[in-house]
Amino acid sequence: MRSIKQVKKIIEADPQSDVGQTFAKLILSLETEQSFPMQSLYALNPKDFDLAIEVLKDWRLDRFYIGKAKVFDVSYQASRMQAITTDKP
Repeated sequence: MRSIKQVKKIIEADPQSDVGQTFAKLILSLETEQSFPMQSLYALNPKDFDLAIEVLKDWRLDRFYIGKAKVFDVSYQASRMQAITTDKP
């Protein structure tokens, strides 16, 4: 399975988790060309860190356009969900 699909499944499985949020922020950062705190990657376990590196490689190759669109959508939804949860009074 390609890294983009793996990340999409991780985000969909638990968008509120630290790992899900890290991957969502990474995807949003790559898509919008915004900065991303690299220390977030170092907080991942080794397996997830390696997956993040694979995402970077795949993203750079730009071969997975449809997969990128799907994972971007899931990442955006997870980010919005987190924002709504943390903005509650």
